[in-house]
Parts: sequence; C-alpha cells; structure tokens
Amino acid sequence: MDVIQRNNVQQLLHASPHAPVLLYAHGFGCNQDMWQLLTPEFSSSHRQIVFDYVGSGKSDVHAFDPDRYGSLLGYAQDLIEVYDALELSNNVTFVGHSVSCSIGILASIQRPELFSHMILVGPSPCFLNDPPNYSGGFEREDLEALLELMDQNYIGWAHYFAPLVAGSDSDQPLTSQLAGSFCSTDPVMARRFAQATFFSDIREDLGRCTTPSLILQHCRDALVPLHVGEYLKSHLNNSRLEIMDVTGHCAHMSHPQLVAANVYQYLSRSNSFVLP
Repeated sequence: MDVIQRNNVQQLLHASPHAPVLLYAHGFGCNQDMWQLLTPEFSSSHRQIVFDYVGSGKSDVHAFDPDRYGSLLGYAQDLIEVYDALELSNNVTFVGHSVSCSIGILASIQRPELFSHMILVGPSPCFLNDPPNYSGGFEREDLEALLELMDQNYIGWAHYFAPLVAGSDSDQPLTSQLAGSFCSTDPVMARRFAQATFFSDIREDLGRCTTPSLILQHCRDALVPLHVGEYLKSHLNNSRLEIMDVTGHCAHMSHPQLVAANVYQYLSRSNSFVLP
C-alpha cells in the first residue's frame, strides 16, 4: 500500500531543498490539523511534514488492523514507514505530542539513524500510578472506567474528555476542536488507540533511546503530573526539560509561539539549523 496515501502525508516545502526537516506526530484522538498553529512559526527555517496515524484523521481506514494497532509498536511502525517512504535521513527532528512521544521513542530505538533530535510535547511513558516511585496520574480503575464510557456513550466520552485535555471549559475553541476530532474518529479504532495509549508502559525502554530530546512539560496538566517530566529527564539520555507555564495538555495548540520559542532555542543550541 502507498504509505503516503495511507497516512495522509502532507509536506510543507521550503525554498531550499537542503532545509532541515520537522516531522510532526499527533496524539491520541487527534490528527495532523492540530499542528496548524505551530507550523507557520517554522515556515522560513524548515521543511515540515505532517501525517495521520492509521485510524485517525484522513488516513486510509481500510488499512486498520486491530492486532497491529493494539500496541504502540504498530503506530511506531507507521512512523518508520513514513520516514522510509519519504526517504528521510539526517537532520530530521521529530515533534511528538502526548502518546506520540512514546511512539517516537520506540521508533528511535528501532531506527536511531532516522532521528537527529526529538521534541516531546506533554510526554508520559506510563499513565498508570506505580507507587512508591512513580506517579503517572491515574489508577487502573480510572482508566478502565474511561474506556467503559467510550464503549457505552462515545459522544458523551468525547465531550467529557476534551475539556480535560484542553484544560478549559466546554465553550472554548480549543475544547471544541478536540471534541470535534474525537467525535470524527471511528469509535472502534479510537477505542483501540485509547487502550494502547493509556495502558502502555515504556519506562524500561527509555534507557535504550540515544536520540537527544527536549521535554516540554505543561505546568498544570490533568493528564500528566509534573513528576513525569522529572522522571523522563532522569531516564532519557541527553535530554533537556522545560516546564511551560501552561494549563492543559496541548501547548502546541493553546500556546504555539511559546512552544516554537522553546524549540528554536533548543535546536539553535544544537547547531541543527541557522535562525532566519
């Protein structure tokens, strides 16, 4: 199958064919449109690539395989296949949101040569609490109840979950955009992605990741406690942690200029591109 079509890959080209590349990967229940406020910040410095995981956005839903996409490794394979289809190598910075941070880490362990740097927006290696040394934010019964709500009343779940992710009330545009994205996703496929997202645990994999990374942590995030950012900083080699004064889980949507400033600062220090 044509990966470009399957994953609805879109390229925002740069005047220079040698421009560095930013490749964006969306979170659970989202799609590539969630990056539309951030990409203009890099139009003069980067070639940019967005895509949808199979089962999300405008991907080819006929390619959905419940076995493959029952694990984050299936989504990591999507990511790697997008890299290969575009023949990307060298000077490619991966920008992932939420569960895509874990997906990017897993993909970078498999194919480290594809990743020069990673920007991790709101990452969590494990959403489950594991006392006494790790607080992921949720008890197992909380997440099981969330999945049960998806099964019983998918639209109700979407309108409950969206303001939790956005960090705002239901009348805000960000909340409405998230709710719309959740509602437009096939419930069966969304349920599969949700289970893979919330019950995954990649903590034991972190030490095998060699790609330099910037961790962008939200200060007030209902899904990811502050402890998680510190945990990642101490377990990811060559990582940097920046805590943003942001409420919610989607700074790339609510505060795109703040995210861009952090990314510019980080990449300029690494000499991976020249500021425009």
